[in-house]
Amino acid sequence: MSRKIGFWLLWLGFLTYAFVFAPPDQPDTLELITNLSTGKWAGINPLIVSLFNLMGVFPLIYSCLLFIDGRGQKIPAWIFATISMGVGAFALLPYLALRQPNPTFPGQKNLLLKLLDARLTGVVLSIGAIALVAYGLGKGDWTDFFQQWQTSRFIHVMSLDFCLLCVLFPALLGDDMARRGMNNSVIFWLTALIPLFGSLVYLCVRPPLPEDSSTVASQQVMT
Repeated sequence: MSRKIGFWLLWLGFLTYAFVFAPPDQPDTLELITNLSTGKWAGINPLIVSLFNLMGVFPLIYSCLLFIDGRGQKIPAWIFATISMGVGAFALLPYLALRQPNPTFPGQKNLLLKLLDARLTGVVLSIGAIALVAYGLGKGDWTDFFQQWQTSRFIHVMSLDFCLLCVLFPALLGDDMARRGMNNSVIFWLTALIPLFGSLVYLCVRPPLPEDSSTVASQQVMT
């Protein structure tokens, strides 16, 4: 119960900070978002371009756990995963507060779950993230980024959202490892403590999710 209360308090605190205490909106925010979304990156700090696109990669990383975790939940995980594509941790925190511990996976994987469970998906996401980080760090202007972080609500909140997504991943990691029979605290802490790339490496090395053989057998008998 205290864990659930903690997630709700974190969600309320993040909402309050984002809309009350964060820097004000800038007049060109909508234009900036439009240009970032449509690939019109000329004149935009590469650090902002990189961060914006990484905020699209991170929900996909979470989806590789969320859709599987949702199989054993009373709440539909896909709704929170889909909304997180646009609002990040604002959508994920309520799911973490509402979900129940779920260290097992009942039934079979459908096509979507097979895709999200595949190591190839982790490899593709890793390549994309590495390219974005290299682009931002190699060509970005940190002085300009820090100035915009201090004056733009969009940049400020997006940065904090990214940090929060890095911190929250272990909340789903333990059950995902248990579903795969991974009883290794070293892997858990390496994944948890390395921002972004810890979760990506985990997706690349985790063993395939075992299916419920009894459910598979019963379905084969019925057919």
